[in-house]
Amino acid sequence: MKHPNWTKADSRRAKNIWAEYQKQHDITEQIGQTAGIDPKSGRIWFGDSALEIVRKRETEGLTSPLFFQRVGYTAYFRKGRGSDSKNYQTTSGTRL
Repeated sequence: MKHPNWTKADSRRAKNIWAEYQKQHDITEQIGQTAGIDPKSGRIWFGDSALEIVRKRETEGLTSPLFFQRVGYTAYFRKGRGSDSKNYQTTSGTRL
């Protein structure tokens, strides 16, 4: 879902924040998790899914939009229709 206040600059900044984070931190234990990156604050949250991260942030009173990245992959996964695993697809790229 696209947020009405989200810009391409927000996406670029979030990707840059994520790239810098990976240079400075060992993310081996987070591979497969979701990272939610706030391009305004630079803060990153980790969870099993984007929904889990959103819920965590709601308990903190935070509602600003985030950029989501699957840790260890070049793209976040989107699930297609149905519950069959063959309906999973990447938005782009492959596993790092």
